Amino acid sequence: MPDLRKDPIVGRWVIVARNRARRPHDFDTTPQRRAGRFCPFCEGHEETTPNEIMAYRSPSSESNGPGWRVRVVPNKFPALEIEGNLEKRGEGIYDMMQGVGAHEVIIETPEHLVSTSDLSPPQLQEVLWVYRDRLVDLKKDPRLVYGMIFKNVGAEAGASLEHTHSQLIVTPIVPINVWEEMTGSLEFYKYRGRCIYCDMIQQELATEKRIVLDTPRFVAFCPFASRFPFETWVLPKAHSSHYENIQKNGVEELASVLREAIARIEAALGRPAYNYIIHTAPFDVQELNHYHWHLEITPSVTRPAGFEWGTGFYINPVPPEEAARFLRDVELDPLESETVPARGTG
Repeated sequence: MPDLRKDPIVGRWVIVARNRARRPHDFDTTPQRRAGRFCPFCEGHEETTPNEIMAYRSPSSESNGPGWRVRVVPNKFPALEIEGNLEKRGEGIYDMMQGVGAHEVIIETPEHLVSTSDLSPPQLQEVLWVYRDRLVDLKKDPRLVYGMIFKNVGAEAGASLEHTHSQLIVTPIVPINVWEEMTGSLEFYKYRGRCIYCDMIQQELATEKRIVLDTPRFVAFCPFASRFPFETWVLPKAHSSHYENIQKNGVEELASVLREAIARIEAALGRPAYNYIIHTAPFDVQELNHYHWHLEITPSVTRPAGFEWGTGFYINPVPPEEAARFLRDVELDPLESETVPARGTG
């Protein structure tokens, strides 16, 4: 019998269709490699991208040339543009403003690697620290309100270039999905006086049914109302609403947890396309007691269709308890599981 599960944050309902359950290797996740094509993100091709905004590079190297480790450039085809004024206005019942914002690409390595799991722990630490640096810098602009960091890996997940990279889009308004999360978590806080994400962490750790990884500072689990098979969330155990407030030791541990979580998903599903998104609080608010930053990983193994688009329901054929158990048990190469010591799960 299928389950109807309610997301406790935004109130979204998900159908967990056990009768549609498939084994992990039944999903078609054949990687689409484009070997041999020219890559503008590889070292030595810097002249093919816009001039860098910032880079972690060798002191002896020059801007927009070789010698970098992580490089940030404007998107060549930006969704929003940094120049100009908002010019908010109305047209009858409709509201409008100029498309002011920022759209940046974080090129994560000079080597032609494909996935987050291909990066070494020190490389991924620098990538996560660049995320923090860019959010800290862009929140100084009073026109900008929200910074969304996301990563698309594979054509099925929306990636147009194979070389591993992330994107940052900063908007002058709070996106609706973030608004729903913040509203739902605020309602819970007003009723219970606690952060719902902190409560979720405690409950998941207590039951251990959906835990994937558990380390001193972070926990990764398949959420109770998972929208997609093998959807995995990573949360800091200590309450924090803004990702950009992360400290160096947090970045070091997050890099290990994120890298292993993705490696486990790839081992389970045959290196599928995937997305990850960092959900964080808006720039224009101080630390929030009711909201908790987190990172969501969603493998691209199913696609929403007419029912999902028409109703807002998602149909997930793999119960999160089964997904988490499979991810915990999957065999990894020792080099892929270099996380800090974890608490065992039953």
